Amino acid sequence: MQRRTACAALLAAASATMPLRSAHSQNRPLRIIVPFTAGGPTDVTTRLLADKARERLGTIIIDNKPGAGGGIGVEAVAKAAPDGLTLGIAAVAMHAINPWLFSRLPYDPVKDFAPITQMVRVPNVLVVNADTARRLRIATLRDFLTFARANPGRLNYASGGNGSAGHLAGEMFKQRAGFFAVHVPYNGGGPAQLALLAGQVDFTLDNLATAAPNIRAGRVVALGVTTAQRSPLLPEVPAIAETFPGFAIDTWWGLIAPAGTPPDVVQRLNAAFTAALNEPDTRSRFTQLMAEPVPSTPEQFAALIRSELLRYEAVVKASGAKVD
Repeated sequence: MQRRTACAALLAAASATMPLRSAHSQNRPLRIIVPFTAGGPTDVTTRLLADKARERLGTIIIDNKPGAGGGIGVEAVAKAAPDGLTLGIAAVAMHAINPWLFSRLPYDPVKDFAPITQMVRVPNVLVVNADTARRLRIATLRDFLTFARANPGRLNYASGGNGSAGHLAGEMFKQRAGFFAVHVPYNGGGPAQLALLAGQVDFTLDNLATAAPNIRAGRVVALGVTTAQRSPLLPEVPAIAETFPGFAIDTWWGLIAPAGTPPDVVQRLNAAFTAALNEPDTRSRFTQLMAEPVPSTPEQFAALIRSELLRYEAVVKASGAKVD
């Protein structure tokens, strides 16, 4: 009897760690839909995480489906079979901002998905073109605010488009700090960064993962991060909240499945991906990309999505941004 009990325990442990695909899918691979182009921070971190999770989940394929502000990829996840074999990325743009920018969306950011885990949190950072900073003698956030308030409209800032996270961060910052600067929207974060480096615009509030290489190279000057406290990824740069208490906005993304995915499948996926996120090598590589890993329970990630959706309703309305 003891021997049979021991064997049963071993079989149960083995089944808990067997690849998810072989449990119910005739060896079909797990697919993660990334709603952005290849090579960006979301894509790169997802590929790194997939590499770490393969030993627990089997074959994982990354499927890039960009377009419509991330909406095309997210819609594909919402319409996929809820069998745990098609996952996707939820991010602040598609799940907290777009619902207030678009009059209609082909998905419900809460009802159509089963959250699995948050992956990362990335601060936005106020960066000024280095030549502009030297010319205007801007070395600190106080210097920036002194000039901006004394010269309304003299400064302009770039974002990846109307209603993008960078645009809304800029509008929140202007309102809270009491100055006026001209918003210049570009078709994506890449063109906005190029415009900043070329001196066509003066500053951005972009995510740190994108801005970090230019900060390190001295092409831009970092003046403040938008998280509530200083970021461990850039500890020498003050938080804007040190000057304006309560100011906080950041970029985040995580893994979701279609609504209706069985709870036991969600829990197994959560266990596999959070274990991969907690591996020292994963944390180190994410940190090098200026993305702070923040594994969570499905319930915690669901609560984040709901709270951010409510918060950005007020932010988008105050900005006046609208896409259609």
